[in-house]
Amino acid sequence: MTTGYSSTLRTAQLDPITTAVGSAGLLRIYDGARPATGGAATVKLAEFTLGSPFAPGAAAAVLSPTIPSSTTGLAASTATWFRVVTSGGTQVIDGSVTASGGGGDLQLNTTTISIGLTITVSSWTITRGNA
Repeated sequence: MTTGYSSTLRTAQLDPITTAVGSAGLLRIYDGARPATGGAATVKLAEFTLGSPFAPGAAAAVLSPTIPSSTTGLAASTATWFRVVTSGGTQVIDGSVTASGGGGDLQLNTTTISIGLTITVSSWTITRGNA
């Protein structure tokens, strides 16, 4: 049987993510296979500057990062994963990327990225499971 945690505890476990990201963290979008968490990145397709704070307080075991302003593509390929790093480049979170409605951890207006293409984050939540 899987261990279950209360919603209160799961919610409290999410707020330290905002502290870890700190002010002006970065959201980086990559192509290819996602490496082991914190592993060597593939081709960086885009980079967003994140809000300060990264997110308001978690609620009901969900953290909803502040959606960053649009950015433009840096390289051409298909976006498949993301990494959140501190302003100094320290890895905090890795996750999946899909187009809007695709069910990824992070959803973009498109996963087909090209140089200069405007890219927006359409949906992004971090949920703490094990209810």
